Amino acid sequence: MAEKRDYYEVLGISKSATDAEIKKAYRSLAKKYHPDVNKEPGAEEKFKEINEAYEVLSDEQKRKTYDQFGFAGMEGSFGGNYGGFTSGGFDDLNDIFSSFFGGGMGGFSSSSGRTRPDNAPRKGRDRLMKIDVSFLDACFGKTQTVTLNVDETCMQCGGSGAASKSDIETCPTCHGSGTVISQQRTAFGVFQTQNTCPDCRGSGQRIRRVCPKCAGKGYERKKTTVEVKIPAGINTGQQLRVSGKGERGTNGGPNGDLYLEINVMPHEQFVREGKNIYLEIPVTAVDATLGTTIDVPTINGEVTMKIPAGTQDGTQLRLKGEGVPDLRGGRAGDQLCTVRIKIDTKLTMKEKELYKQLRELEGKPGKENIWEKFKRSFS
Repeated sequence: MAEKRDYYEVLGISKSATDAEIKKAYRSLAKKYHPDVNKEPGAEEKFKEINEAYEVLSDEQKRKTYDQFGFAGMEGSFGGNYGGFTSGGFDDLNDIFSSFFGGGMGGFSSSSGRTRPDNAPRKGRDRLMKIDVSFLDACFGKTQTVTLNVDETCMQCGGSGAASKSDIETCPTCHGSGTVISQQRTAFGVFQTQNTCPDCRGSGQRIRRVCPKCAGKGYERKKTTVEVKIPAGINTGQQLRVSGKGERGTNGGPNGDLYLEINVMPHEQFVREGKNIYLEIPVTAVDATLGTTIDVPTINGEVTMKIPAGTQDGTQLRLKGEGVPDLRGGRAGDQLCTVRIKIDTKLTMKEKELYKQLRELEGKPGKENIWEKFKRSFS
C-alpha cells in the first residue's frame, strides 16, 4: 500500500490555512478529480485521498488531533465511504455533484440547502427605465406622467389562465410538484436530477379550457400611465421606485418593481453641482472698477447683488440659499456668481477721449516699456 501523504500536502495548503481556504481547495480538487469527470487512471484514488484529507482538516477537533499526533491519532476515525463523511462533508460534496448532474446525491439533503419548488409563486424581475427631467423641475419637483407597457393579471381568470376553477387539474406527470426526478446509478451511488416538468412547465397544474380573455396566459399586456412624484432636489443618476410595474411574476407571483433613473437636462445659463448653482455674470470694466449693484437671475427669480469696487475678473460672489433645495429637507444650496469683466470693443469719440484722460491721470502716456518693468522685478 502506498504511503499516506500529509493531508495539508494533499489539499495543497499551508498548516495555517483558514477554514475558508481549506474548503476552497477541497472544492477545486474534488471537481477536478471526480471519477465521473476525470477518466484518467488514478483519479478515483486521488478523489478518495482528497475527501479523507478534507474530512479531517474541516473538523476542528480532528484537525487538532492530527496536528498533534499525525496519522497515529486518526486510527479508528474513518469508515468505508471515502474516509467517513461528516454531515458538513455531505453538504459540500452534494454542492459539487450538483454542478455535474444538475441535482444532488440520492438519499441526502442539506438542512440549510432547501430549494423552492418550481411551481412556487415568484416575483417578477425589476425593470429600469430612464426619464428626462427639466432643470427647474428637478430643482422644485413636480408630478410627471410616465407611459409604459405592463403585463397585468387578467381580471377574468385572476391569473390562473383557466376559464373556470373547475378547468384546473393537477398535472398527472409531476403530480402537482412542478418537477420530475430522474436517477442515475454510478460507481459512487445513485444520483438524482431534478428538472422542470415538461408537461406543465413547472406550474404543477394542467388546464382543460383556457380563459377566453387572456388565451390562457393569465395576464394581459396593457399600455398604462403612472403618475410619478419627482421630489425637489433630485439629481441625475438617482432612482425612483414604482411598485408593481416591473416584469410579471410567475405562478401567481407579484410583478417586479419599476425603477426610474433620472436624467436632469442641462440649462442654458445655470450649471448645477450638488446643491449649488453656478452662473457667469458679465460686468463692465467701469462697474467692476467703481462698484455697482446689479439684478442677477436665480432659480427663484431676480436678486439684487452688490459688485464691490475693484472686483477682478473671475471673482466668485455667493448668494446664500439661492441654490437647489435639499432632497431630504435640509438647507438649500447657494448660487455662486463668477464675474466676467466685459471690455467694450466699440467706443464713441467721447468715450475714447475719457479713456485717454484716464490713462494720462495714471501716468502712462501711450507706451510703456514692458521689458524695463520686468528688468526692475529681477534686480
